[in-house]
Amino acid sequence: MTKDQLIAKLKTIVQPYIQDEAAFAILTEDTDFINDLKINSANLVDVVLDVEDEFDIRIENEDMERMLSVKAAMEIITEKLKAA
Repeated sequence: MTKDQLIAKLKTIVQPYIQDEAAFAILTEDTDFINDLKINSANLVDVVLDVEDEFDIRIENEDMERMLSVKAAMEIITEKLKAA
């Protein structure tokens, strides 16, 4: 899966939870889920669960704690897919 494909899938996953449409429109791997997209912590858990379902992976608590940006999410997903 390419970086662009991964970002596209993440955009689809986070879209229902975002509060800042302008930041979502220019989403990059440097986008922060909480500070840029204004996703609250409860919805961030939903994002993690949706990522698990979409990619058929399990995200541990320590990974969940660092999954605060698109880049971190991409790194975690890539690690989990390689390990599977």
